[in-house]
Amino acid sequence: MTDRVPDFFPIARQIKAVPIDQPWVWLAAGWQDMRRAGAMSLAYGGAIFALSVLLTLVLFEIDLPFLLLPMLAGFALVAPLMAAGLYEISRRLENGLPIGLSVGFQGIARNPSQFGLMGLLLLVIHLAWIRLATLLFALFYGIREVSITSLLDFLLTPSHSLTFLVVGTLLGATLAAISFAVSCIAIPMLMDRDVDVVKAVSTSVLAVRLNWPAMALWAGLIAFATAVSIATFYLGFILLMPLVGHATWHAYRDLVRPLP
Repeated sequence: MTDRVPDFFPIARQIKAVPIDQPWVWLAAGWQDMRRAGAMSLAYGGAIFALSVLLTLVLFEIDLPFLLLPMLAGFALVAPLMAAGLYEISRRLENGLPIGLSVGFQGIARNPSQFGLMGLLLLVIHLAWIRLATLLFALFYGIREVSITSLLDFLLTPSHSLTFLVVGTLLGATLAAISFAVSCIAIPMLMDRDVDVVKAVSTSVLAVRLNWPAMALWAGLIAFATAVSIATFYLGFILLMPLVGHATWHAYRDLVRPLP
C-alpha cells in the first residue's frame, strides 16, 4: 500500500498506511514481548483481574449490581491508560533497556502533566457512559428496588430487555469508538515523545481515519479479547490484557513515522 498523506494537514505526514491484516502482526509482536518480559507482563494482567473481582464484590456489597454491566463495558474506555506500563516494557525491550514492575511509572513520569490530561479525558468519557447507562436503566427498568433476582428477570425477559440491550450496546459502542480513536496511538506517543495531548490525540484520530480497515479489525480484536476475559470471570485478563497492551505499542510503531 502507498502512504496516503493529505498535504493540507501536516500531522498526517507522520502517519503510515498499513494493510488491513496488520493487527495480526501486532499481536505476534506483542506475544514475543510477553515471552521476553515473562512474569512482569502477567503481573499487569493479574492486577486487572484482581481489580475487576474487587469492583464486582464492592458493587454487590453496596447493592448496586446494575452498575456492573456498564462498568465492565466501560473498561475498554480506560484500559489504554491502564496499559501504560506494558507500553513502557515494550519500548524498553525494543531499545535493549532493563525492565521491571516500576517502569510504567517511569514512563509516565517523563510526561506527567500530559498523561494527567489524557487520563482526565478518558475519565470524562467513562463517567459520561456510566451516567448514560444509569439513565437508560432507569428509563427501561423503572424506579424500584434492584435485587439480583429482579435484575436477572429483567435481563432474561426479551420483551423487557431487548430494546434496552440494543440501545445500550449502540451507545456503548459509540463511546468506545471515540475512546479508541483518541487514545489508541495517543498514549504510547505521550510515553515515547515530548508532545502535548492535542497533538497526540490528533495523530491518533488521523491514524484511525487513514487506516480505518486495519483499525476497525484491531478494535474488533480488542473487543473480542475483552468479551472473552469477562466471560471467563476475568481470568482472561491475566493473559489477554498484556498481549493487547504490548501489541498496542507495536501498532503505534507501525502507524507513526519515527522521529528524524
